Amino acid sequence: MESFFIFMAIGLTVIIIIPFYRVIEGPTVFDRLLGAGAIGTKTLVLILLLGHLFGRLEMFIDIALAYSILNFIGSLIVAKYFSTDNSKE
Repeated sequence: MESFFIFMAIGLTVIIIIPFYRVIEGPTVFDRLLGAGAIGTKTLVLILLLGHLFGRLEMFIDIALAYSILNFIGSLIVAKYFSTDNSKE
């Protein structure tokens, strides 16, 4: 069963490359923001898988919750910054 979780962790690490390309080559800022959100979500699952592998899931759940809150707040701040009209007339 442990080898299954290791395989899943390696698979998630490889799958993170797809949204990373979206962040680098995204046509708009909002596409880059969506890619960053997808990377954050996959990283969250990867943190929980590592917590299960190390046998300390309760500690890693706290880390994952803090990471998800920071990811969400960061996305809101970036979206708010780029959605406002900064041109002063």
